[in-house]
Amino acid sequence: MLPKKRRHRFMMAGFTLLELLVVIVIIGMLASYVGPKYFAQIGKSEVTAAKAQLDSLAKALDTFRLDVGRFPTAEEGLQVLMNRPESLPGWNGPYLTKGIPQDPWRHTYIYQFPVGNGDFQVLSYGKDGKRGGVGEDADLTN
Repeated sequence: MLPKKRRHRFMMAGFTLLELLVVIVIIGMLASYVGPKYFAQIGKSEVTAAKAQLDSLAKALDTFRLDVGRFPTAEEGLQVLMNRPESLPGWNGPYLTKGIPQDPWRHTYIYQFPVGNGDFQVLSYGKDGKRGGVGEDADLTN
């Protein structure tokens, strides 16, 4: 058993409710400052990943064109990069190592051919999955 004087100091060694509330408020203020910056970085990294995937798909489509002599039709789509269609001479695929990816927001990439001067277009509608938008919702294309 502790002497009376030491027991009194030992029982008074905790934090008051006011001190705990001040610490919680400070932590909340720090989280409200750091949180948005952290989530903004996640959005930027998703856009960067989508651009890298679009570049990879464009290179695979160019390789397909070199082998076959033409770009895939809109009906063939991106699937022709992985699966050889019947009676397609020169196909030397698969042209992607891990299959056809989805964009970072789990939407399917859209392949369009022909576009403009006989070229192709691969695009993602961004985070919202709808045409147009700004920021993370903006459309991305090769």
